[in-house]
Amino acid sequence: MAVEKKGIKVMAQNRKARHDYDVEECYEAGIELAGTEVKSIRAGTLNLKDAYCSVRNGELFVLGMHISPYEKGNIFNRDPLRERRLLMHRREIRKLHALVQRDGYTLVPLRVYFKDARVKVEVGVCRGRKLYDKRAASAQRDAKREMDRHLKERNH
Repeated sequence: MAVEKKGIKVMAQNRKARHDYDVEECYEAGIELAGTEVKSIRAGTLNLKDAYCSVRNGELFVLGMHISPYEKGNIFNRDPLRERRLLMHRREIRKLHALVQRDGYTLVPLRVYFKDARVKVEVGVCRGRKLYDKRAASAQRDAKREMDRHLKERNH
């Protein structure tokens, strides 16, 4: 009898997405993978940097997600940049498609993680930030860090 581990183990995060976009909503989706791709993700050879999602024919796909070929996989390895289908309920996909049709919104994979031995992808409905928004966000983050540092010094 196989014993499955419970919990969430994050394998990759898209930090650049949180910098370039304002994340409005997050959804969890399964992903359709080959066996060697799952083994490669377990080894941590996954990159979400330039990945994005699109809806076609009522199905949700992730494009630009790079999963390196598994070293011991030989002929069973797939193309590292192939488009992979995300698994969600049809009504959720229709809702996401309606949101993306609006101006300035896009679907971005934010992180890939294992949940109860299954690979899941967190998809964010994001609005692109302008350069001045990025500057303001980093200035705000720096100011908060500085305030926290002063409070810490004051209390000790």
